[in-house]
Amino acid sequence: MGNDRLGRWWLALASGLLAGLALPPLGMPPLLWLALVPLWALAGSALGAWGGALWGAAAVLVSHRWLLGLHPLDWIGVPGPLSLPLALLLLLLCALAGALLVALWVLLARRLDPRRFSSALLLAAGWGLVEVLLAKGPLFWLGLGAAALPGDRPLAGLAALGGGGLLAAVQLLLGWCLWRCCTAPQRRRWLVVTTAAVLLSHGAGAAALAAMPLRGEGGSERVLVLQPAIPTRRKFQWDQQQRLQQRLAAALAEAAQRSVDVVVLPEGALGLEPQLAQPVPVELISGGFRWQEVAGEPEQRSALLRLAPGESRASSWLDKHRLVPLGEWVPLASLARWSGLSAVGGLQPGAPSRLLLRPAGAIGGAICYELSDGASLAAAAREGAGWLLASANLDPYPLLLQQQFQALAQLRAIETGRWLVSAANTGPSLLVNSRGLPVASLPSGRAATGVFTVPRLQAPSPYDRWGELPLLLVLVGAAWRRWL
Repeated sequence: MGNDRLGRWWLALASGLLAGLALPPLGMPPLLWLALVPLWALAGSALGAWGGALWGAAAVLVSHRWLLGLHPLDWIGVPGPLSLPLALLLLLLCALAGALLVALWVLLARRLDPRRFSSALLLAAGWGLVEVLLAKGPLFWLGLGAAALPGDRPLAGLAALGGGGLLAAVQLLLGWCLWRCCTAPQRRRWLVVTTAAVLLSHGAGAAALAAMPLRGEGGSERVLVLQPAIPTRRKFQWDQQQRLQQRLAAALAEAAQRSVDVVVLPEGALGLEPQLAQPVPVELISGGFRWQEVAGEPEQRSALLRLAPGESRASSWLDKHRLVPLGEWVPLASLARWSGLSAVGGLQPGAPSRLLLRPAGAIGGAICYELSDGASLAAAAREGAGWLLASANLDPYPLLLQQQFQALAQLRAIETGRWLVSAANTGPSLLVNSRGLPVASLPSGRAATGVFTVPRLQAPSPYDRWGELPLLLVLVGAAWRRWL
């Protein structure tokens, strides 16, 4: 009996690790479905919620291991001996959050009897909706909704119908079908059901992708992306600031020569005092910082700053809404007199809307890990955004995070039916079409520029129109079938 119980612990751990591995950058849904089989079984197991907690913690430890790339933190004043323990603590806190959420889900599954289809539907839809809510929270959350990319674009096409939440729910249901294949008496019947579910979900996703227009009547824009590749740990040193100014001047000159409509730079590129020495010859959109007075008190904000041709200071902007806890935003910072784990800590959030208005046409903007919030970008597309801009500074994080960021960029493009331009300090700087396929990119890790032709689209995707309504209807219908 003891060995059997120990084996179950090992199975919960191994399946959680497999789930974390199945997420981007690998993006391999069949591995995720296999990892979900033991999770469904935990509802009837003696391990119960404790096994679910282990599963969730293991998945997050693998998928968010890039947090260790923060070390060493001496560039923001953290003493060397504390740097690695602090990075480990951040990773463990994320793992604890994952453990708690999955444990609660297993407790709910135990009460509902997951062998019933109505219960499975209720549990899957609930998970999907919670992922949508988590994407609006303070933590960078990489959930099951992102698992289809980059390896399975046909399945990811379901996001055009119901967003990442629907995609997460479908993944859970496919895992449930596999679990029933292993546990139900009529295994041959469940094998047929599982095969049909896989084919149907992929067929529906592929059809949704094929229906997404690649061109529209709104014309297109020529966008020059500058990837400055300035090391964050040395960003505010005089020589690096000079290098950034030289690269920006060269990019603006190239833009004027090549008849570019707009130049885009990554998050924070213009620094703390975003005033240029000379007026820009073409429109410039860059990450930077600005001050705004609120109730007589100055507030500093991270923003996408827009400079019209002939301007040397921003005339419009889109403030960052989701701030990094401890890095950019510190609870009760005014009382603790601590700006956080960042050279620009102590920032204040802007409005939730991700719509940046411009004379050439509005765009939807995501700064850094705001890209994980698909619902906000879908709202911007619904309000008239013709294309999406993701602006980020992912240095000093490792290549793993860049690959996850690219997968999220592909998912956001599919959800909204919009082309997406990513401008990042060291990468990924790329162009993704409205069907989630990367069509151009800059080399990672080194300074480069690229000119992308970006169509402006206006036709809303089903997800733009309906948001999470289909998933809510599934939840309500499953609850009605389960209890009435």
